[in-house]
Amino acid sequence: MEAKVKKRAAIAIVLILALGALVAGCGSGSSAEGPRGEASTEAEAPEAKEGKAPSEAESAATGDIPDNQAFLTYTDKPAGYSIRYPEGWARTGNGNDVTFKEKANVVHVVVRSGSARAKEGEKTTTTRRSAPDPVTGKSLPLIVDTYEFAKGGKVAVLELSTPEGVDNVDAYRMISESFRWR
Repeated sequence: MEAKVKKRAAIAIVLILALGALVAGCGSGSSAEGPRGEASTEAEAPEAKEGKAPSEAESAATGDIPDNQAFLTYTDKPAGYSIRYPEGWARTGNGNDVTFKEKANVVHVVVRSGSARAKEGEKTTTTRRSAPDPVTGKSLPLIVDTYEFAKGGKVAVLELSTPEGVDNVDAYRMISESFRWR
């Protein structure tokens, strides 16, 4: 009987030691000291890694449009245009003011009367901050490409916004080139 108690006690000690090692391993993680002595981990947000391009996972998390993304055509008959947009993106508005959005990526079309301020279809690029995330309150630096298309006294202003460091060049080129007056 005493042998059974000693055996159970030994097993319990081994399990406790193993559990302690497991918990210690989970809590320590792999971290390195940052440039100012703070601990940094591989899971940092892209905006925290100043001067570094985001990893593939970070790009996907902030909105990198995949190469195999399917696109649909949106036609707005009252405003008189059509444009392609990524399938699955949320649409808000209609008529003269339509927005397609996914994460921090935005395709925004506004149609107004008047003439183009820039050369027809010429891209201008600016930067601005995104709206604050409703959960975290953080905003991201955005690159905004703007195009103007004029026809018959109307101008369509197309804005394509994406977070800095996210490569949506090919997808946004295809979207901008798909704009058609109807």
